[in-house]
Amino acid sequence: MSKQLLMGNEAIGQALIEAGCQVAAAYPGTPSTEVLQAMIDRRDQAVEPLHIEWSVNEKIAFEVALAASYTGKRSVAVMKQVGLNVAADPFMRTAYLGVKGGMVTVVADDPGPHSSQNEQDTRLFCLQGRVPVLDPASPAEAGEMVATAYALSEQYEMNIVLRPTTRICHSRQNVEVGAPVALEREAQFEKDPTRWAATPPFLPGLHRKLNEKLEQLAREEAVQPRLQSGNGSQPKVALVASGIVYGHLVDLLDELGLSGQCDLFQVVMPYPLSPEWIEQLHADYDQVLVLEETYPVIELQLAHPGAVGKQGGAVPREGELTPDVIHQVLATFLDLEAPGEPAAEQRGQRPSLCPGCPHRAAFYSIKSCFPKGIFPSDIGCYTLGMNLGAVHTVHCMGACISQGVGFYQAYAQGEDFPTVVVTIGDSTFFHSGLPALVNAVIQQARIIVVILDNATTAMTGGQPVPHMGVAAGGMPTKAVAIEPLVKASGVDFLEVCDPYDKEGFEALLQQADQHIRGPEGGVAVLISRHGCLMEKGVLKQQTMYRVSIEASCISCRKCVNAFECPALFMDEGTGKAAVNQDRCVGCGTCVPVCPVDAIIKEPRS
Repeated sequence: MSKQLLMGNEAIGQALIEAGCQVAAAYPGTPSTEVLQAMIDRRDQAVEPLHIEWSVNEKIAFEVALAASYTGKRSVAVMKQVGLNVAADPFMRTAYLGVKGGMVTVVADDPGPHSSQNEQDTRLFCLQGRVPVLDPASPAEAGEMVATAYALSEQYEMNIVLRPTTRICHSRQNVEVGAPVALEREAQFEKDPTRWAATPPFLPGLHRKLNEKLEQLAREEAVQPRLQSGNGSQPKVALVASGIVYGHLVDLLDELGLSGQCDLFQVVMPYPLSPEWIEQLHADYDQVLVLEETYPVIELQLAHPGAVGKQGGAVPREGELTPDVIHQVLATFLDLEAPGEPAAEQRGQRPSLCPGCPHRAAFYSIKSCFPKGIFPSDIGCYTLGMNLGAVHTVHCMGACISQGVGFYQAYAQGEDFPTVVVTIGDSTFFHSGLPALVNAVIQQARIIVVILDNATTAMTGGQPVPHMGVAAGGMPTKAVAIEPLVKASGVDFLEVCDPYDKEGFEALLQQADQHIRGPEGGVAVLISRHGCLMEKGVLKQQTMYRVSIEASCISCRKCVNAFECPALFMDEGTGKAAVNQDRCVGCGTCVPVCPVDAIIKEPRS
């Protein structure tokens, strides 16, 4: 055994390898991404064959891991909380059918939220789906819980969820690192259609078995709430917490000199709760403060008449339970001196697309060509197209094309329709854009779909995409091109252009608009293709210029406000636009933006 300073996600990835996981599948999404990446980085530690994949979406990742578990191998599916929505169908059915080899689903929640479209609580999802869920309070505990999860999974033949949150995923702690176990399991699928292909007549029996398993699991010693006894000064008062909130609470009690006064329970498995523990709380305590993120999952199961928590509003119902927030709640509950109001969260400068980002050029052209257009978009770096006025809706992955269809159908009932330009990333297109594109064609929607192909999953750290011929860890694989998929979907208008070519790109946008308005019009697809500048080699492959601004600048601010390149700014001394040469990548895409041609570019020597 040795100790390493690891991020929570790295601790989980390390623990998965140590536990003998042999099939790992994920779709990248903050805050979960680094779990699979940690396995990729450490795969040489594995003592048995280990398959690791970045799946096309979370549903597929779950199903890959599930089938591997049917053979007796240990597996894991990794995703963020909204990714669980995508995997919901197989996730819910698996509760009834169960698994064979240990299966763990790591679902990283994002209270706040910091990088998600909602504050969804996976524990509540598990309560609905009747799936056990473990809630670590620290990065080290997140790693430790992996072995527990696999043991429970194999004992009860159930999928077990490990639910770290952003603060757990991205905090660092000294973690004990050990040698991987050699399970020496051969894949062996025992065919049993009454279970693995269960039809409705078999489901009530499987449901009954599930209920019995949950009752037994709730009594397992390893996952019982952990008690730190108080000194008896407040005998009828208990504090109950789970996850990172428990860690915050322990630190806060120590800081306030209150450690050991009240009985303190850490709930390591928020669902299912031990019925004996619930009875104990009802019998022994008059007042119970329940601290949990994000919904009252523990509080609902307790149904304690003296419980104080989210249901009554004593604990905030949204946002993170930071130490400052917990201090406010604790002061009210224990009748302490009230602290000052928590400092307002500083969000800082709004995020912007990187200097030279090809998406910026594409968005600028789209807005220029169709100033009255409607622009549905999607989840990714390109969401920041809203800063350029070229993104009007962002809902969930793949929704942009379907929303584009909805906008068109609503307006088409009148005399005319606005140009609807949908933007979707290449990774998102493979994730959930294809079915939506097929539907758009079938429904004869007259919309323009711009696939922003930067050859990577940029927002989550540059994971591979299917059309690049690279699998997890850089392993070569077969490339699946975008163009044949688009044509096979029934699209008649398909063009490809580099958005750096503003004139050519805008000409194709106008042709696409003519197509959708023509007598045989339908969906038009334009692939905006230029590599992400964060990827190695992309910048070296393109012509680089030295960009400068001449004295003829009229201070209209168009290059700064409408184009919003971080390398451009207004010089307070001259009142004119200027270029930050340290940030400028020399792409030259800003040159045609200036209405008076004050931005010039010269080849770099």
